[in-house]
Amino acid sequence: MPEVTSEQILDALKSVKDPDLGKDLVSLKMIKDVLVCGDAVAFTLELTTPAHPRKDYFLDECRMAVGTLDGVATVNVRLESHVTARAAAQGKMAVDGVKNIIAVASGKGGVGKSTVTANLALALVAEGAKIGVLDADIYGPSQPQMLGIPDEKPMADENNRIFPLKAHGVQVMSMGFLVDKDSPVIWRGPMVMKALVQFLGETLWEDLDYLLLDLPPGTGDAQLTIVQQVSLSGAVIVTTPQEIALLDARKGLQMFRKTEVPILGIIENMSYYECPSCGNREDIFDTGGGERAAARYEVSFLGAIPLNIKIRLGGDRGEPVVVSEPDSPVAKAFREAARNVALQVAIHNSSAPFSVPELKIIG
Repeated sequence: MPEVTSEQILDALKSVKDPDLGKDLVSLKMIKDVLVCGDAVAFTLELTTPAHPRKDYFLDECRMAVGTLDGVATVNVRLESHVTARAAAQGKMAVDGVKNIIAVASGKGGVGKSTVTANLALALVAEGAKIGVLDADIYGPSQPQMLGIPDEKPMADENNRIFPLKAHGVQVMSMGFLVDKDSPVIWRGPMVMKALVQFLGETLWEDLDYLLLDLPPGTGDAQLTIVQQVSLSGAVIVTTPQEIALLDARKGLQMFRKTEVPILGIIENMSYYECPSCGNREDIFDTGGGERAAARYEVSFLGAIPLNIKIRLGGDRGEPVVVSEPDSPVAKAFREAARNVALQVAIHNSSAPFSVPELKIIG
């Protein structure tokens, strides 16, 4: 029996399509380094993110497509990833050492946005991505406490650029590192905006796939500074299920949409409560509101995070639940949401670059 050729292998792999991008893996240049040795075949499958939610699906489909060829006895697929970078929007700030900047936002406070940000970051690290978090809530920074480094102070180089601190594999920068944790930051809007730009541009981020911006709630100065001056890969909207939270979440979503920032999707936090003793589920804050909002605005629903005491305890201790109990159902919910965020970044990055219109600030 003649030895199978690399051309035959590539032809077989053209049957495996990426359902999100609508093309086959060969056309997407995700198949590399095809080798044939007798009846053994090996090739590399290069994903657009190490956190790809369809990783196992692609592996199974590739093995099946090639394994059915005459003359093939074994198929070895090497899995690699290459995170694509968002093309910088014209006139907007790109950040050295960062491929993608993701804004994590909410229309109102109290929905657990900072908690979601911390656990998303750690979930992406667990998937093999290089992650940073910028705590952009100048008035109420919480990431130092949540990530377990509330008393640390960053160092600076000879040019006064700041080295981010590290916690659980995440690079972190926050106003909380620079002021006493019991002292309020009493600044007007222009000072806040200047600080945000400095934190982004003067922090020595190191080779990040994704930098998550933990934005303050609302659509004020901080948010406007980010969308006006920074080239964003997209925004994640965090909400709770009840209508009063969704009213404000929709305003946040519309702000990003009007400034042509891609909406990566909606995460519904505190989606439901499951009694640890009896297993009964209660929808304390209603349920499904985030999913309905995602359908209404034609964006992705990234995941539902339950109301669970382990999330609160982990944040208070500086060991978020994704780290402290990685195999728990709630940690798995964060992992699923993180994979969906990474996938949406890859999908939006595959489209044409966008331009952001100038916003006028009134007042």
